Parts: sequence; C-alpha cells; structure tokens
Amino acid sequence: MPAMVQEEFDHIVVGGGSSGCVTAARLVEGGHRVLLLEGGHSNRHPLLDMPPGIFKMINGSKFMHYHTTPPQAHLGGRAHDIPQANVLGGGSSVNAQVYMRGRPSDYDAWDAVLRGNNDGADWSWNAVLKHFRGMEDNDRLNNDFHGVDGAMQVSDPGHIDQMSRWFVQAVQAMGEPYNSDFNGPTQRGVGFYQFMNRQGRRSSAAYAFLTPLEGNPRLTIRLQSRAERILIEKGRAVGVLWRDKSGTLHQTHAKGEVVVTAGALITPKLLMLSGLGPADHLRQHDIKVQVDLPGVGQNLIDHPEVPIIATANGKYGYFGQGNGWRMLLNGLQFRLFGTGRILSAGVEAGAFVNPADPGAEPTIQAFCVPIVYLDRDTLGLVENTHGLTVTTVVVKPRSRGEVRLRSADPADKPVVSPNLLMHPDDMAAMIAGQRFFLRAFQTAPLASRVRKIMIPDPRQLDDAALAEHCKRFVKTNYHPASTARMGADGDPMAVLDARLRVRGVEGLRVADMSAVPDINAGNTNAPAMMLGDRCADFINRGL
Repeated sequence: MPAMVQEEFDHIVVGGGSSGCVTAARLVEGGHRVLLLEGGHSNRHPLLDMPPGIFKMINGSKFMHYHTTPPQAHLGGRAHDIPQANVLGGGSSVNAQVYMRGRPSDYDAWDAVLRGNNDGADWSWNAVLKHFRGMEDNDRLNNDFHGVDGAMQVSDPGHIDQMSRWFVQAVQAMGEPYNSDFNGPTQRGVGFYQFMNRQGRRSSAAYAFLTPLEGNPRLTIRLQSRAERILIEKGRAVGVLWRDKSGTLHQTHAKGEVVVTAGALITPKLLMLSGLGPADHLRQHDIKVQVDLPGVGQNLIDHPEVPIIATANGKYGYFGQGNGWRMLLNGLQFRLFGTGRILSAGVEAGAFVNPADPGAEPTIQAFCVPIVYLDRDTLGLVENTHGLTVTTVVVKPRSRGEVRLRSADPADKPVVSPNLLMHPDDMAAMIAGQRFFLRAFQTAPLASRVRKIMIPDPRQLDDAALAEHCKRFVKTNYHPASTARMGADGDPMAVLDARLRVRGVEGLRVADMSAVPDINAGNTNAPAMMLGDRCADFINRGL
C-alpha cells in the first residue's frame, strides 16, 4: 500500500464554491499559505463563461451534481432533484448570475439572534453592508448601498427581451412600483435584476477572486479532490483527509485553521463523517463521536419555486436561440459588435411583492424568463414554442428539512429531505403568489401577447387546485441553507458561534450558507460570498 501523501499549510479551505473562493483569496491576501480543496472541475469553459450558459448546464453536465430527495409524503410521494455545482466557483460558475443580497431586516434578525453570544460579533445590516460594498464593482450604482472598487463585477442586463419589458409594465399596471435597485433601500416592486457579469462574460467568484492570484505561491488549488474527513486531535481540527482524482489519499495538516465551505448539503455531511453531529445518528453509522452537535444537518431551509407557463401568440422570447443557425448568428453578432441576445442570462426581470399586504415586506419573489421552460416535470405537458415562464418563490419559508448520512462511506451522497411547502403558511403564500402573477398574464400590455396559460390550468384556480399544482411542480430555487447554523450561547441546536466557529472544536469554522440562522429574502450567492469575506476577516484579525 503506497504511503499517504503528507503536506502542511497555514489554513485549509474545504470547498471551492462562492464562499470558499472568497475565503481562500482573502486569507492569501492576509499573508497566509492556503490550500483550497475543490471536488469539482475547472471553471474555464465557454458555456460557463457566457450569460445564457446556465440553460445548457442545469439539466445535465459534469459541472453539476444531482441530489434526489426521498419521496416527500406531503407532496403525494413525489421526489425531486436538487442540482448543485460541481465546479470551481460553485454556484457562481453555473447560476443565472442574479445579484441579490436580501434585505436589511434579514441581517438585523440574525444579529438579534446572535446577541446572546459573548464574543461581540455584529451581524446587523450595517455590519455586513461594508463587506457587500467592498466586494462589488457596480457598473451603474455608487452610493451608500453599492461599491465600485471590488472584484465582483455587477452589471445591468446586456440585453432585455421585449417579453421581459411587457412583464414589468404589466406588474406596474397592477399597482406595484417600479424598482430600479432591488439591493437598495427597499425590495418591493418590479424591475430588472442586476447580474454578476460584464460585457458577456460571467464574473464568478473563481474569476473575480482567484484569477488575480494566479502564480501566487501562497495559494494552492487542488481540483477534483474530495475531502473525506476533518482530522481532529485533542479537541482541535488539525487537518483534512482527502482523496485526489486518481484515488490517492492525502493527509494535509493546517498550522492555523480549517474552514469548511462545501455548501449546505455537503458541509453537514463532512462534519458528521468527522464525528461532529447528532450522536445517535453517528453511532448508527459506527462513527466515533467527537462532539455531540444535534443541529448538524437539521434546519435545512430552501426557497421553494413553482412555475406559471404560457405560450405566446407571436415570435416573442428566446425560443430556438440555442439551436443551429440562430445560435451561430447570435455568437457572430456578439463577436463582431459585442451586442445581442447572448448577453442575456435569460432571467432579466423580476419582482418582490406581498399579495396579502402590499405595504408590508414582500413574501414572494418572481423571476421572469422569456421561454417556455421545459424540464422533467413539464416535458409533455407544455408546448415547446415561444412563450413565458414566471416562477414564484416564497422568500421567507417556514418549512424545515434535514440532511442525514446515507452511510459512513464518503463517496455516498447524503440523504436530503427539504420538505418544501410542508408548512401551511408556505403553501398559503405560494398560492397567493401564483394568483397574483396569473393576473399579470391577464394585464396589458402582457395580456395581448399571451396565447394560452398552460400551467396551472386556468379553469381550476380554487385553493385546492392551486395547492395540487404547487405540490406537483414545486422544486428548489437552488438555495439550500442553515444546516450548521450560528446561534446564541445556550442554544442546543446551534452548531456555530457568532464568529463561525464550530462549537466544541478549536481551529474549525464553517463559512457557507450552512451557517446562516435563517435564509435571506432572495438569491443566496452574494450572501455566501459575504460569509467567506467575513470569515477570512475574523481569521486575519485573530478573532
């Protein structure tokens, strides 16, 4: 048997996703020697780089992992997939690039929960805003909410389809205000998203934060390298056991700290494989218990989304844009003039609304996509033609799920049960959101371009029928969170303290969306990067 490969670094970052890229980069900038372990592939690929590449990636590629839930009893026994990135840059390398932080009250609520800690860490909106602004290079906004000196390029959409414009106008006609900045003073309203790209190229966390460090001897990146266990000795994390793509086992030591940034589904799996988690569950798999942490893998939160799909009565939207001559012409237009539909990520417009109380904080986020979106749930039910898909998302869901070990084999995927729409308040909010945006399809100027609403059935819109529609089509909005959350001292389910340190273990932190006390209202990619930035700041300052 060959000898195990031994190495030593100042710090080890496990997971090269959005937060991991930022954590590693900031630690290197702080003068540390850092090993970044990423289980997936290189992010350098033409389809990943261009804004609309998401539609080629999401339904099957080596750059994605697919977790399938157990049958969800409350959804009539239906199982559904949860795609997750398998690439350097994580979600920022494969997502639709929407730049969204959530709202100030999200972070003030975190701070209220964490004030029970003795370490004085501040998670209020004012505390996290400086991290968001410091990472941002916005091409339009420079004010109290936005920065222009950061590494992450944030831009307005490079191309806007007319269907997206009609959607925005229709929702305004329903009484919602136009919002020129969903990351500004208020979320409410309808408008156009900003995106993490610039001039037709994705600005992923890998490009933004790691590419400038190429050639820096303090940064070592290992791709297709999967962590199997955190090494713990005498109550301290001292390194990581990991396997490279050839199957060779490595034991790498950290003089400083180990930071886990593997995402809300894999981070709890790795912690449990390392003996950190619910003691009874670990013993079921013959794993030695290092620290009994009941909260590991619990409290899984995800944003549920449900589609409304309609066909158009004209050649509106992006139907056929990724095929044959049309794709070649789009590519040629971009190469010659730097313009055209290839500059669009597809999701151009959206809205935040509260159908029950318009003046209160929004309960629903909508994404407007000028295509008939086909996946395994809608295939055969809707016509593949010109049209429009609007997905409605419950932004502050109350449903909670869990992540459990399938076995003690590191190669096995965890068992992920998100329980989307299990809480009756979530279902009520989703039904209200569906009704609200069905009205948008029937409001000028959008109404005159819609030929037929395909799903839900417009003839059956009572509560029971809409609930069945939601159960049949609900899926992840790709935002799992809170499976190793921060919490106040004395909270038995808190896995982390307010400085992202794993309770009961020295030298170990978690700095991805696993850590958040509650999910933010909106996309989670920017908050994940903020967590990585804060974590590195804590370490660099010796906190």
